[in-house]
Amino acid sequence: MENENIMKTGTTTVGIMCKDGIVLAADRRATSGNLISDKKAQKIYQINDYMALTTAGVVSDIQLLVKLIKAELSLKAIRTEREANVKESVNLLAGLVYSNIRKMSMIPGISHFLFAGNDYEGFHLYDVYADGSLTKYDSYVSSGSGSVMAYGVLETLYKNDMKIDEGVKLAVKCINAALQRDSATGNGIDVVTITKDGIKKVLEKEIKQDLY
Repeated sequence: MENENIMKTGTTTVGIMCKDGIVLAADRRATSGNLISDKKAQKIYQINDYMALTTAGVVSDIQLLVKLIKAELSLKAIRTEREANVKESVNLLAGLVYSNIRKMSMIPGISHFLFAGNDYEGFHLYDVYADGSLTKYDSYVSSGSGSVMAYGVLETLYKNDMKIDEGVKLAVKCINAALQRDSATGNGIDVVTITKDGIKKVLEKEIKQDLY
């Protein structure tokens, strides 16, 4: 079981379905074992004008897979002369994750994504798990080492008819709960919304944890 000690990563990301859109949120801390390797890590990526995702796992694999899904969707649009819908896009990403985790490597290619988007069929929220499995959610989902704390907040405060501004406040509470208890979560909060008007970063907050 030596591979388990090569690199331990942690994070907290949240996806929340609202009546008028989707909220994605994440912390900013990247860790390598007990070392905080980055205090301003980007964990929410915009894929195109109507799709975005959150990330957790091994940074090198995440960065590569994000580049690949962007490139593949651009090529698909050129070949088919139309933009891929959310279901097609997330299935393509799930296939990439499935292939990535099963390749031979000294470091396991672990990557976990929450994928959200808006198309002609409405709003969609998916969990692309590290083994390439795919699950669609109509309420909320969380990933990372701090997800246990986030789920406690979601189970208590989530409502089916939440508006997007309420979803943003709930997402911040979720990440803040993880900040308080999960050592691999910290240093800030980023929140992005997906609505009929597109993708917008609504919160970008740095949280300093200085010692005196």
